[in-house]
Amino acid sequence: IAGGPMRAIFEALGVQDVVAKSTGTSNPHNMVKATFDALLHIASPRQVAARRGKKVSDILGNREDGAAANDEASPAAEAAEKSDG
Repeated sequence: IAGGPMRAIFEALGVQDVVAKSTGTSNPHNMVKATFDALLHIASPRQVAARRGKKVSDILGNREDGAAANDEASPAAEAAEKSDG
């Protein structure tokens, strides 16, 4: 669930399942800039797992749709991993 300018960007990219939170200014120009900056710095679950010294399945956990078994994750899962640090 993303609102305002973030929602427009995600919809234009075809992302349907995303949770986003913006802190600080709600100026649309800054939100667009920050959203694109965040998208440029997304790390894949494989990269996050390697950085943390864990398995991809440990990072993604038990997922009902079986995505943990797949090395490629959805953009939403990658965004969630990015927000974890």
